[in-house]
Amino acid sequence: MNRMDMKAVLPAAHPIIGMVHALPLPGSPRWKGSMAAVLDRAATDAQALADGGVDGIFVENYGDSPFYPGAVPAETVAALTLVVREVTAAVRLPVGVNVLRNDAASALAIAAATGARFIRVNVHTGSMQTDQGPITGRAHETLRQRSALGIDAGICADVLVKHATPPAGTTYSQAAADTWERGLADVLIVPGAATGAPVDLASVREVRDAVPAAQIWIGSGFTAESAAALLAIANGAIVGSAFQTDGAAGNPVERERVARVMEAVLRLR
Repeated sequence: MNRMDMKAVLPAAHPIIGMVHALPLPGSPRWKGSMAAVLDRAATDAQALADGGVDGIFVENYGDSPFYPGAVPAETVAALTLVVREVTAAVRLPVGVNVLRNDAASALAIAAATGARFIRVNVHTGSMQTDQGPITGRAHETLRQRSALGIDAGICADVLVKHATPPAGTTYSQAAADTWERGLADVLIVPGAATGAPVDLASVREVRDAVPAAQIWIGSGFTAESAAALLAIANGAIVGSAFQTDGAAGNPVERERVARVMEAVLRLR
């Protein structure tokens, strides 16, 4: 099986990937009318993340809620492509993209156009009941599209994604095994129940036991205080809220908050 080697992209022990939460983009309900402001904020946040010591950056259209459950419109793809390109120009770090809520096809297209090294897919296999309604994974299409585009972009897939409810009887071990072994994801992401919510350690252990070979990243609630316990099981983490003003998702990134978390991670390395 050909799987992307994410250790080659993010070679640090316990890589930490910071979030650039893009301001509302054209067409979304809270769009303010200035792409210059969107790009400036993205570049500023990316620089603060880099200065604070993160190993990589994820860009997502966080400000666009309420989100489409599947394919986003052309204006979103065009704008988010500009944002990702701005971030890749601003910092010398691997950059990834997440097109909320679950548009893996657009994420891969943006990666092909910008050189982004990985994408996040909220529902890659199986199905989840979300605030956008039911969402079903399309791993069969995503893997084939990546091959057709000929790009080396890792697929980072959530296991029982936040802000969602799985079908009755679904377990973390079952979902993880399906996402890794049948969906051929390159990284498994274990989130909490909501943005910024802490991850249940027992759930992370269940995923680790189900797929010992998998690269596992924490998907929410990662802090300096929780770093040691979480990274004793997981390989890395995606961090958004903890890096942002007042610990609130969507606020500007503060270099000092980034550095504090990274100091805890560096002690573990």
